[in-house]
Amino acid sequence: MPILRVALNIPLDTLFDYIAPNACEADIGLRVCVPFGKKKLTGVILEVCSDTEVPPEKLKSVICIFRETPPLSAELLALFSFCSDYYHHPLGMVVMNSLPGKLRNNKPVSLKVHVNRDQFVLSAAGRQVDTSTIPARNTLMHRLLATLKSTPSLNARDVRKISPRADHILQDWVRKGWVDIIPETDPAVATPALPELTSEQSTAVGVIAAKLDRFDTWVLHGVTGSGKTEVYLRLIAQTLSKGKQALVLIPEISLTPQLESVFRERFIMTRIVSLHSGLNDSERLSGWLQAQQGEAGVVLGTRLAVFTPLPKLGLIIVDEEQDSSFKQQDGLRYSARDLAIFRASQAHIPVVLGSATPSLESYYNVLNDRYRYLRLKNRAIKNAVLPQVKCIDLRSEKPLNGLSIPLIKAIDACLAHRQQCLIFINRRGYAPVLLCKSCGWTAVCQRCTSRLVVHLQDKKLSCHHCGYLESFPHACPQCGDQDMMPFGRGTQRVEEALAIRFPSARILRIDRDSTRRKNAWQAILRSVHQHEVDILVGTQLLAKGHDFPNLSLVGILGSDISLYSTDFRAGERLFTQLMQVAGRAGRAKISGSVLIQTEFPNHPLYQALQRHDYDVLAKTILAERKMAGFPPYVYQALLRAEAHSLKKVLDFLDTAHKLTQSLTGIEVFDPVPAHMARLKGMERAHLLVQSGSRKKLQIFLAQWYKQLSALTAHKVRWSLDVDPIEF
Repeated sequence: MPILRVALNIPLDTLFDYIAPNACEADIGLRVCVPFGKKKLTGVILEVCSDTEVPPEKLKSVICIFRETPPLSAELLALFSFCSDYYHHPLGMVVMNSLPGKLRNNKPVSLKVHVNRDQFVLSAAGRQVDTSTIPARNTLMHRLLATLKSTPSLNARDVRKISPRADHILQDWVRKGWVDIIPETDPAVATPALPELTSEQSTAVGVIAAKLDRFDTWVLHGVTGSGKTEVYLRLIAQTLSKGKQALVLIPEISLTPQLESVFRERFIMTRIVSLHSGLNDSERLSGWLQAQQGEAGVVLGTRLAVFTPLPKLGLIIVDEEQDSSFKQQDGLRYSARDLAIFRASQAHIPVVLGSATPSLESYYNVLNDRYRYLRLKNRAIKNAVLPQVKCIDLRSEKPLNGLSIPLIKAIDACLAHRQQCLIFINRRGYAPVLLCKSCGWTAVCQRCTSRLVVHLQDKKLSCHHCGYLESFPHACPQCGDQDMMPFGRGTQRVEEALAIRFPSARILRIDRDSTRRKNAWQAILRSVHQHEVDILVGTQLLAKGHDFPNLSLVGILGSDISLYSTDFRAGERLFTQLMQVAGRAGRAKISGSVLIQTEFPNHPLYQALQRHDYDVLAKTILAERKMAGFPPYVYQALLRAEAHSLKKVLDFLDTAHKLTQSLTGIEVFDPVPAHMARLKGMERAHLLVQSGSRKKLQIFLAQWYKQLSALTAHKVRWSLDVDPIEF
């Protein structure tokens, strides 16, 4: 009797065996409902075999196998297996967490045919259907089948004319493979005119397009406004012309609406699917199924979209590849960028990593000839030049309400020319600290080792890490002084200062507080493009990907704080962030300028920014990392642990540390509390392991993971973070 080996969403690194009398090899990759203890769980069949190590009397039978959707492909299952092995995470959790929520329920899913611009034709299997197998009394089925046999195709309107109930029959026939769906061509829809490529764009498109049938990792290094998106569009067009699908990964949900509209305008007759956490369960399932069935030509999504089933995958693009959002920071701590590269190698297709400031890992691989390199040095729009970057020395220019005189004058001039300006400060809220000047008391979160941020408009103090809220105190709870002082600045306070200084200007604040409502982003972008805004105040949400043609000035506040960070990646992140936000200025016919308020105008980072010289700074940082023994010259893994007691956490890590004695080529550091030692009420610490050999590190981690999984005495939640980017 066939034995099914099933992956379940259980934190155990094993598969579970069940009996299934009617199963066969073709069922591998299908969902299955099984009993687990007193519950029913949905899993995925990964193996069908004839033997098991479980005693026969203990084997349970499956409840049902869901066959209404196609099975997950062997390539996708191999991706899950690699992900589980590399990141040392239970395979069942990797598989199940990659699926849409509705596919994890113990229910079959209802498939709907999308009939907006589709036409339906009988497949080869449909033409061989024996009409005698259809009940004679079901005249609608007979009529629909006869119509499909006598006409080349039916569109949605034709189907409804036969009968309103014909849609449901058609859906069933699509599932059975009797009917195929093909896009309906509409001669009334004009093909959009394509912009003329620059010589650099043309070279990039030509070089990559000539090698679409083989695996290569291409780093497309283009300055902001150089037209990387147009290169993506041309490559996708080439991919679609070969009957293939394209996967485009982006770091932020906020970029989706604008990029999606660009793609839809270019590929009018192609089904484009967006997959991100802003969708409800039904929307995500619908897009996922369209991708799996090959109906979606382009899939545009955030990091989880890397697991989307794409049977005809021909190209992967990772936009803003350096962005830390591509690394999952809890649960399965995977890097979508790195998995995209593995998936491309698995499918023998190219992967394009696009960025104005490539990650140092990618740049290092370019210098070592592991990745191929293409450069776009100039902006795509004719006569458009990179913005002029200047530093305002705060040692001599004392700011008033956070704004220096040179910046105020520049905003005045910008408004006089009816142009838009952006004031960038990467801190939301009114002020990061509430301080009592009498006794030095500050408002701190009760659940995290962080200060509460002042949100003056809501009269609330908020923790931006755990979401804890409390009311604004009328007096200091420690000494009773009523003269409480907000210290520092956030977007709300800057917005207030600008409103006082420029009372007639139309000011719009853009941060996570102002974009929480559904469709808020679309409304914001529309108002900016329709020139209904004079001054934008925003965080890093505005730094990436947005194109504001009338924006001529960018003012940057509070960037010096990153220069004090203990994180060795802080300089790289700050340069990337400032290059991105500076690139919003002067993207069209108007010239752009960037003013940075700083106390360190001679810092190498700001000097490189003024020259738009990524290469010099990148090589300098790489030299520093080589001397210090930091990535990409070593490979790291972090054992993270948390519990309600810090002593329990450190005891667990000490035990884990003792399991690593006498290992050649592996360096193990002592356990230390995390930078934020308490988060959401949990005490946290970690232990760092590193090696100059990725292979040696992986061999060690595989053995260590088994030993750690056997430690049951410590009531501690732990995880391995391979290639960590935050400590």
